[in-house]
Amino acid sequence: MTADNTAGNSVLDVQIGALQGGSADLAQYHGKAVLVVNVASKCGLTPQYAGLERLHEQYAAQGFTVLGVPCNQFLGQEPGTSEEIAEFCSATYGVTFPMTEKAEVNGEGRHPLYTRLVDHADAEGHTGDIRWNFEKFLIGRDGTVIARFSPQTEPEAAEVVAAVEKAIG
Repeated sequence: MTADNTAGNSVLDVQIGALQGGSADLAQYHGKAVLVVNVASKCGLTPQYAGLERLHEQYAAQGFTVLGVPCNQFLGQEPGTSEEIAEFCSATYGVTFPMTEKAEVNGEGRHPLYTRLVDHADAEGHTGDIRWNFEKFLIGRDGTVIARFSPQTEPEAAEVVAAVEKAIG
């Protein structure tokens, strides 16, 4: 598996570290639907963690997971260490879904995972740079991007739930 940006490669072939060390091993999600979300602990949208966790719990047994990607690129709203982020998410929102290491989602330092995600358009036609914390990408069981949702779209919004249910079929 490589972290190159060749078209046609599965998003899940990208290498990224886990929040608390080691590999996040995205390959383990082949055959599952995954909602990739850039997250932050000190954002006005941070309460979305609760909806993300409920979505994760509701559909996990059907081959679905949420994958949080902490990012500190938006007004420094994820300043904590890996341990602080993990503690905040667990204690405040009861988060059980997996989290990667902090990653940049925009600019020259954009992580290869996001390089593969950002060309997919959302319902309004937006492609390119991540606009804010909690932008969501739904990855199909085959590792391809099948939907993108704006940061303001709640995790349990009808369009997200419908896309997840279709993806897990």
